[in-house]
Amino acid sequence: MTRVAMLLFVGLTACAGPTSLWNGRDLTGWHADVPAADGGAAVEPSFVARDGLLVSVGKPEGHLITDAVFENYRLTIEWRWPGASGNCGVLVHASVPRRLYGMFPQSIECQLHHGNAGDFWCIGEDIAVPDMEARRGPKARWGVDGDLARRIKNLTDSSEKPDGEWNQMVIECRGRSVTIWVNGDLVNQGAECTAERGQIALQAEGAACEFRRVELQRL
Repeated sequence: MTRVAMLLFVGLTACAGPTSLWNGRDLTGWHADVPAADGGAAVEPSFVARDGLLVSVGKPEGHLITDAVFENYRLTIEWRWPGASGNCGVLVHASVPRRLYGMFPQSIECQLHHGNAGDFWCIGEDIAVPDMEARRGPKARWGVDGDLARRIKNLTDSSEKPDGEWNQMVIECRGRSVTIWVNGDLVNQGAECTAERGQIALQAEGAACEFRRVELQRL
């Protein structure tokens, strides 16, 4: 952890109330990891602050990652699809950059993909749910890399609002457990996670996605 990240982490843990991870103006406190921009390549930014919103433009694909590391918290995200709905995600316990496919950081993804919000995707980290085979498939296929069974389906696909409307996802990371609610519905709950701290990341994964709230409460 860098000195700046450590200071941010320590400052947050000393704070009793919720803290916005986005200042509403620019991307201070975050950094982008976009492979298409490697070597100083001239590409349009994948993440921008626009009209009071934090926007994942969708392309080029990559991640917007907090500078700081967090543990034991409740993260509240409010998002919507400004155009055609598509794919995006919130990554918790993120660490090693580009662990998967030269793109995705090691983490547990909390899926925002339209129609599947609340799925877990294991990216170099793992997590367990009670009815694992029903929601992940045969045990022989489980894994955290490549094309193994990394997806753990959510408990309900009926919790999302129509395109263009604001949705809320609450992610509670407590020790080695991760619990997700979408618009007030419990949609996933896992334990025995192989990580209990890390950075938080937002994805650019093809479709434009707008965020108006990215707020963290220490537990």
